[in-house]
Amino acid sequence: MDGLDSTQLRTLAAVVAEGSFEAAARLLHITPSAVSQRVKALEETVGQVLVRRARPCVATAAGAPLLRLAGQLVLLEREALADARGPLTGGGARTRLAVVVNADSLGTWFPAALARVPERLGLCFDIRQDDQDHTAELLRDGAVTAAVTAQREAVQGCRVLRLGAMRYRALAAPPLAAAHFPDGLTAAALAAAPVVVFDRKDRAQHRFVRAVTGRALDPPVHYVPSVPAFSAAIRLGLGWGLVPEQIADDDLAAGHCVDIAPGRQVDVPLYWQHWRLESEVLTAVTAAVREVAAETLR
Repeated sequence: MDGLDSTQLRTLAAVVAEGSFEAAARLLHITPSAVSQRVKALEETVGQVLVRRARPCVATAAGAPLLRLAGQLVLLEREALADARGPLTGGGARTRLAVVVNADSLGTWFPAALARVPERLGLCFDIRQDDQDHTAELLRDGAVTAAVTAQREAVQGCRVLRLGAMRYRALAAPPLAAAHFPDGLTAAALAAAPVVVFDRKDRAQHRFVRAVTGRALDPPVHYVPSVPAFSAAIRLGLGWGLVPEQIADDDLAAGHCVDIAPGRQVDVPLYWQHWRLESEVLTAVTAAVREVAAETLR
């Protein structure tokens, strides 16, 4: 097989990152036809289809390892250029780093970690959001460089570090708690009381119900895919739900919510996984993430 062309690899990465051949063309300042020719040439070299032409475009199983390689090449090339040219100066090219994070981390402690990454590294963050049980899939596909994930087993080609656990408390507005849980968390009450769930990947509330009752119940569900709106929905009495303690403590102190399951906190272990690559950028970002996680998580 012929050697891989770095320009074609970067073009493949742009198509998947931007979601279409047209958007990749705008990013690379070339025509969509040139983007298509580069990707087809790479596919001919490999002998496999590398991109599923959909909206958005996604890498195939054969394309995933090449996507990861493309990202690694870009990262290492940028670092080598920065070392050769000296400190980043105004207007210099910045390195885009794609990271996937679960919504509750993104809505609480993770932005503080980004803010602690040294500015001299010249990073532009491309933050993706997904459920902590699914974030590792983007890492496995090569779409991101690092992930906050609930998966402790290292994805192939990655390092994994334990960050700590996010603690959740089961909250409800006082009127809803009085109406639905006068006798506590009985199976009948949990089957009838409406519950707020982040999205269809979020099974935390259902696992909690099963842990409390020993049964798989099917309560009425409100899907609210926004961390601020999720908490607001619970405060306003739309339903009960599991709230990160960083947010729950304020709601409890203000009397907006009550804990419907005192002493039954839910701890979700989180891990940081990133490409196994000797990179100043990854080392610095990892250090910032671990530092803030140590201050914030259990």
